[in-house]
Amino acid sequence: MQGWAGGPGKFAPKNPRATLRRIVQSFAPYRRQVVLVLAAVLVSSLVGLLPPFFLRIIVDRGLQHGDIGLVTRFTLLTLAATITATALSLGYGYLSVVVGQRIMRDLRAQLFAHLQKMSLRFFTGTRTGEIQSRLASDVGGIQSVISDAATNAVANITTVLSTLVAMCVLDWRLTLLAVGVMPVFAVIGARVGMFARNVQQRSQEKMADMNAITQETLSVSGALLTKTSGRAELTMARFARENEGLTEWQIRRQMIGRYFFTLIGLTFSITPALVYWLAGWLIGRGDQHISIGGIVAFTSLQARIFFPLTSLLSVQVEIGGALALFDRIFEYLDLPLDITEKADAEKLDPHRVRGEVRFQDVVFRYKADAPEPTLDQITFTAQPGQLIALVGPSGAGKTSLAYLVPRLYDVESGSVKIDGRDVRDVTLASLAECAGMVAQETYLVHDTIRENLRYGKPDATDEELFAATRAAAIHDHILSLPQGYETVVGERGYALSGGERQRVAIARALLKDPRILILDEATSALDTTNERLIQGALEQLMRGRTTFAIAHRLSTIRAADLILVLERGRIVEHGTHQELLRHDGLYAHLHRQQAFEEPEPALASVEQ
Repeated sequence: MQGWAGGPGKFAPKNPRATLRRIVQSFAPYRRQVVLVLAAVLVSSLVGLLPPFFLRIIVDRGLQHGDIGLVTRFTLLTLAATITATALSLGYGYLSVVVGQRIMRDLRAQLFAHLQKMSLRFFTGTRTGEIQSRLASDVGGIQSVISDAATNAVANITTVLSTLVAMCVLDWRLTLLAVGVMPVFAVIGARVGMFARNVQQRSQEKMADMNAITQETLSVSGALLTKTSGRAELTMARFARENEGLTEWQIRRQMIGRYFFTLIGLTFSITPALVYWLAGWLIGRGDQHISIGGIVAFTSLQARIFFPLTSLLSVQVEIGGALALFDRIFEYLDLPLDITEKADAEKLDPHRVRGEVRFQDVVFRYKADAPEPTLDQITFTAQPGQLIALVGPSGAGKTSLAYLVPRLYDVESGSVKIDGRDVRDVTLASLAECAGMVAQETYLVHDTIRENLRYGKPDATDEELFAATRAAAIHDHILSLPQGYETVVGERGYALSGGERQRVAIARALLKDPRILILDEATSALDTTNERLIQGALEQLMRGRTTFAIAHRLSTIRAADLILVLERGRIVEHGTHQELLRHDGLYAHLHRQQAFEEPEPALASVEQ
């Protein structure tokens, strides 16, 4: 993973034994099913040994003596054994697929849940395509190994060992010739597996880069940027470069086993001819231990061992590639959580929270090794129901300050308290209930307007929805749409205008009914008409709530109870609009810069 300050840099391969231990641990919840699979595998392998021995009896005691009754009986027994072994094979195959898919489900759930707990710092420092690659491509890439390879490996090992014993019973000399080359290929297979792991890792890294590019350029925002900037050729060249790199690594990945297994196939094709030659030579010398039926049975067993042995060698290559995917998954699961909840965390009652917010000597920085803090010695108190405006140049720390209240980030030192309780001492869920936000860039999911509103309150009734949208001045417009509240807003809500999305977001916040509200430049990107509509809706939303308004247009916060002026992470001025103008400092300077703007409606001060 690249870019996140709290995570690892370039991927480093892990200890294969440690990875294998964690893979085995993932099977722990399904011990009973695993035991059933192993039992079925054992029985199937043992039953599968019977037909070659029946075949020897058919040839030596039946066909050579003309005993058709014996031939019939053992032919029926051969059919019964074959059908039984096949049925058991289908049974444990189905059960292993079920177990494998449930393990994949568990991994996806664990990975998604862990990512949900990561702080905002992680998501601002990590490409979305990289996250999607881990959750989709990497987990999907282990499907065949989890569902098939593990069970097949056990079945093949059982088959190979039991068949080797049976072959030795028939003739140890033929067995020695037939399996003499196996150790060589086992060593080669292990080396190929290690190489496959590295190639698989590089392939997944390239796939993650491709996912990141497609996510960045094929989203609505990315497509809009490409088209309006006239950089389609540059974007296509970038995609072509990454696509070519991915293709080269995919070719290597697919060709790893092809050369190796071609060599194995050639060897396994030659070995039976050598076995026939050795058997003929022994019989020619008068060896009484070998019979025609024994040779037929032995070659049948030999054919039975070739496929599982080839599969075992291929499993080394598959597991080598899969280990790289498991390592990438475990790497994300092992990412430390920098926002954690105390075991004895207190639950805030959203109906009893007054909304007093106090910052005491707060220091915060995005990266621990940053030379200068983002916020430095911030101290102030927001009384319940007050409107606190945060102003200052770009990069002064306004958004960072506001985001410390709902604990999207944690302070480095000092404290942020709500009604006298440190936000680090309360549960994250109850804190989220008490704080709401309306951002400049409103995010709506690709769903209906009704479901987007219910993000604020999942159990909201239609009456509550309508009341919130009326207060946000959007109800009538929603009803004018062809599907009304069932209208699908499209990706990021682009089926609606900017002002309409903003009013839906305000209605969503009204439904949530938080005691503390954060307005992150909620009107700066709107035209005057939409801004007037939304200012009225915001006044409804702020009533009786402690509000932090991050303001770009100073004319919108003239009536604020307290204006905090930030510069380079410090509060350099504070007071009301008139007090700050009289002080003739940074605020007054910023105000004069915007003096050419037309008068705009100000956010009204609200009382509790």
